[in-house]
Amino acid sequence: MKHPLESLFTLAGILLMAFISVLLLPAPTPGLQLAQSLVQRFHLLDLNQLYTLIYCLWFLLLGCVEFFVLRFIWRRWLAV
Repeated sequence: MKHPLESLFTLAGILLMAFISVLLLPAPTPGLQLAQSLVQRFHLLDLNQLYTLIYCLWFLLLGCVEFFVLRFIWRRWLAV
């Protein structure tokens, strides 16, 4: 019998793995000139806000990639 919260636990586990991957795989950093132009273009206060946005987007990207890869592996080889 499946636990009613199994899907939430699975999603939380994948997001936790994405968070760990973000810590292990450094987010791409733009050069100083590009970073300053992005700060001006998006009306940010400083580079810290830009790097925070980049980090959050990197976390979401890795989380989505891991979710779809693990879902594919589960459906392809592990599910009965």
